Amino acid sequence: MRICRIAGSVHATVKDASLEGERILLAQPLSLDGEAEGAPLLAVDRADAGVGDHVLLMKEGGSARLILDDENSPVQCVVVAVVDHWAHEGKVFP
Repeated sequence: MRICRIAGSVHATVKDASLEGERILLAQPLSLDGEAEGAPLLAVDRADAGVGDHVLLMKEGGSARLILDDENSPVQCVVVAVVDHWAHEGKVFP
């Protein structure tokens, strides 16, 4: 799992049938110090997250497909929680 910040949303007029009705968000992975780390990821939203929210993102295809209850879905990442804050080395983030 990764802590990420939601940077935007994705709108697709044509998508895999398993994604019908799902919100797809653009998630920027963060280091434990709250700094952007690596390339943004696309994730299905199961936590009602919005732009600017810090979230917990499951980045494991098999587990993501279990959450969606569809073993054939092409999904690799799912937003599973909105994070209020986290602590690392005596500091509280965000």
